[in-house]
Amino acid sequence: MMAAQGGANLIYGAGMLELGMTFDLAQLIIDAEIFKMVLHTMNGFNVNAETLALDVIKEVGTGEFVSHPHTSGNYKSIQSHSKLINRKNREAWLADGSKDITEKAYEKAIEILENYKPEPLDSKAAEVIRKIIEDAEVEYGIK
Repeated sequence: MMAAQGGANLIYGAGMLELGMTFDLAQLIIDAEIFKMVLHTMNGFNVNAETLALDVIKEVGTGEFVSHPHTSGNYKSIQSHSKLINRKNREAWLADGSKDITEKAYEKAIEILENYKPEPLDSKAAEVIRKIIEDAEVEYGIK
């Protein structure tokens, strides 16, 4: 979060463990989830009459706001939604199999490895990349 707030446009080390000596696909999935949450926060939020909800504050007073229709109608679009972090109570978590974040991340990594079908690279992009590789091979005496 601090790097993003400081203006960094690249965060190094996703998926790395042991100072980068080890790479872990589950850690990559967890890091990507964290990055997504950071980006959600960095997008900011609107401050206007609807989001301030002064009328709701006046209506509820010192009561609780969670069950108010304004809150339930808005929290889903404001809060980041993690597919890995469990925000359920303990009973619901146990009923769902009590998987921790690492187990869920490994399952997601395996799903991606087994099912992801990459889009073919644009032919122009492939030509440019091929030229860069050929030039480097000549420059470094590989060919």
